[in-house]
Amino acid sequence: MRFDDGTVMRLYPQTVQDFYLYADKELSDEQMTALRTAAGAMSAKMRAVRIVASTAVSKKDLEQRLIQKGEDPDQAKDAVQWMSDMKLVDDRAVAEQIVNRCISKGYGLARAKQALYEKRIPKQYWEEALSEYPDQQEAIVSFLRTKLGQSKNNRDLKKVIDALIRRGHSYGQVRKAMTVLGLDPIEFWEE
Repeated sequence: MRFDDGTVMRLYPQTVQDFYLYADKELSDEQMTALRTAAGAMSAKMRAVRIVASTAVSKKDLEQRLIQKGEDPDQAKDAVQWMSDMKLVDDRAVAEQIVNRCISKGYGLARAKQALYEKRIPKQYWEEALSEYPDQQEAIVSFLRTKLGQSKNNRDLKKVIDALIRRGHSYGQVRKAMTVLGLDPIEFWEE
């Protein structure tokens, strides 16, 4: 909407209806201030809806993204609360999604914790989401078999071990898997 003073304001239809706006309507300074505030609040809400529609985010992550996109911090906080009130943002559900994705990719527990941290999931939901994290021993053995093939070369083995560590598996778990495959972890380090 373009105003007589040259100001251009992008308004959602709901805001236009709420303020009964029409061509040539005169607005007082107070009405104009209220319109700007309402337009900013609606912008934050609609941007929050678009973000949540495209990806699973925590409340903190959503608020931070809104602020990074240029929304007013107070309006961003209000938009997150609005989304939460409508049950469209749920940190517990997002934590479970993140953990399930890590499990399906064969990541270790440490990588799952890192993913929860990166998505700004409150720690109160971590324990519940991680409580049934399966033992990844079979996934580690399978990864070692796939990546090593018939190679017993220490250089190749080191690369695979490093990859497993980056995937969030502990060295103890990797050593156990090496033993299952008949590889001697002590021999590997001695050479």
